[in-house]
Amino acid sequence: MSERSDTQNRRVVIKKYANRRLYNTASSTYVTLDHLADMIKNGTDFSVFDARSNEDITRSVLTQIIVEEDAKGHGLLSVAFLRQLICFSGDALEAMVPRYLEKTMDALSRNKGYLRKHIQESLDGLFPFGPFDAKGGFDVAFFDALLTGQSDDTAQKPGASDSGAEFEQLREQLTHMQAQLDRLVRRAEEKA
Repeated sequence: MSERSDTQNRRVVIKKYANRRLYNTASSTYVTLDHLADMIKNGTDFSVFDARSNEDITRSVLTQIIVEEDAKGHGLLSVAFLRQLICFSGDALEAMVPRYLEKTMDALSRNKGYLRKHIQESLDGLFPFGPFDAKGGFDVAFFDALLTGQSDDTAQKPGASDSGAEFEQLREQLTHMQAQLDRLVRRAEEKA
């Protein structure tokens, strides 16, 4: 087993002190919320405990990471989604929501490679800039905008027959937008 995968299989303990500093007990270093977010993205499992009470505060720290990411403009949760989530608080279905969201995110994670490839192939050549960010990664805002047109009732598994028609319709709309952009560029060049 490689050192990296061995580290990923062990749960790292993070201690949070009264001064709000986070201490990684595995590396014996202080870390930030950004470090914890990177650890998650790299597949490192960790738990956060209050240094004084030894209470597990992992959930609140993960929520804090999401809030911090949102403040940086990387919002993963739309206002509508947050409102719907709040509506489930105290509802009889409240206990089902976390498991449902976990399963949905698991399915999205398993299919993200397929989705990226399918969207890239569907939109290939339609954008002069492309729907990908400067680091070569997938633009989450673009992906979110693409999916917000689907309700839970109409969402389909990747490769389902209706999704091809939806992508074709999207391709036509984007082709039209590209033509409009090309005309604007030509006009700007003619004026210059």
